[in-house]
Amino acid sequence: MLSFQEFFDACSGVWKTERTYHSMPSGEIERSFTEFHVDRLTDTEAQRILTPSENFQIDPAQIEMGGTCPGFAIAFDTLSETGERVAMSLKALFVPDQYVTHSAPTEALILPVVSHVADGDTIQGFYLRDQGYSEPGAIAGRFTYQPMRQTLEMTTPYKRSIAVDQMRLISPDVRLRTIVTYNRPEPGQVPSEITLIGFGVERK
Repeated sequence: MLSFQEFFDACSGVWKTERTYHSMPSGEIERSFTEFHVDRLTDTEAQRILTPSENFQIDPAQIEMGGTCPGFAIAFDTLSETGERVAMSLKALFVPDQYVTHSAPTEALILPVVSHVADGDTIQGFYLRDQGYSEPGAIAGRFTYQPMRQTLEMTTPYKRSIAVDQMRLISPDVRLRTIVTYNRPEPGQVPSEITLIGFGVERK
């Protein structure tokens, strides 16, 4: 069983991923190959991401960067089976709820049913990125980490969709990855209409 920080330490390095994506509306299937380069965030990088938000406030005095709030600096290059190539780099910081002094109940934080957990040891909090996958610009979502399952789940609200990305470390050099994308529902509604499902095996 890996602690929160140990999980992030184990995820550093170079990972190679084979994924299969299923489009639910059309039934189409597409495969892709991705190479990830993952490093821990420096304190300076983390501070740049940790900016005030209208959805929550954080007490910086309680936070030890790189320890209590770990994060990733990620660069990846994806090649689809159709020959399309996408490259991107981003930084992400994970802030447990215990360091959040105030959060506003907004429609953006309503989670799909599959994101609900009952594990008493689960760590939950805000997931901050300097870039989104589907949309440009900084974005905030929610995360959960389950130590017993060594599983990190990130739920990200975009303008038109809600993405649930789960990463499970099953050995020091193998991760399982699932990605479920929903249409963003009307305000106050739980996301339920699935548009895309992705599965992947990642090897270090």
